[in-house]
Amino acid sequence: MVTPAILKRFFDKAEPFAVYLSHAKPHERPGWDGLVARAKLSAEQRAVIATFSRTMHVLCISGTWCGDCVQQVPILLRIAEAKPLTNGAGIDLRFLEREANLELADMVQICGGRRVPTVIFMNEDHEFVSLLGDRTLARYRAIAASSLGPACPMPGAPLPDDQMAATTQDWVNEFERVALLLRLSAKLRERHGD
Repeated sequence: MVTPAILKRFFDKAEPFAVYLSHAKPHERPGWDGLVARAKLSAEQRAVIATFSRTMHVLCISGTWCGDCVQQVPILLRIAEAKPLTNGAGIDLRFLEREANLELADMVQICGGRRVPTVIFMNEDHEFVSLLGDRTLARYRAIAASSLGPACPMPGAPLPDDQMAATTQDWVNEFERVALLLRLSAKLRERHGD
């Protein structure tokens, strides 16, 4: 069982994006750098994220070697940058390398496997709120449309703009869902008097 104490322990040892990415091998960096440069939020998406009014701890189990991570983690970075944690509200996003954290990866397996990226959403007390992993609906649709292509594209594999936009919207939707869940939580409303 994934308890708040376990989640906090892993969250506390997790790294911010720049530190996490500094562990990438030289041949992995071009794919990451290219997708980080391409990842953008629309004005409408930034406006939605600006409304988030609670602390959201977000822990991403990832792999610098993983094509799905290269294609999606920069989106998570942009979402977190749109609402940094200040004055008790915002997104605190951190990263763990899966292979160095198999204990947690095993606790949050998806379909019986250690998938990456796996994103764990927590409230301000590090209580589990949600989990989204390895691919969003838009990514699965794109893969299915290409006749169930490769299970994991190589880092730096092309990602069409429409797929990136749809994947970005999927991630923004999940962040918004979690933000609304936190905002409407009876426990948190009582704590914050709102």
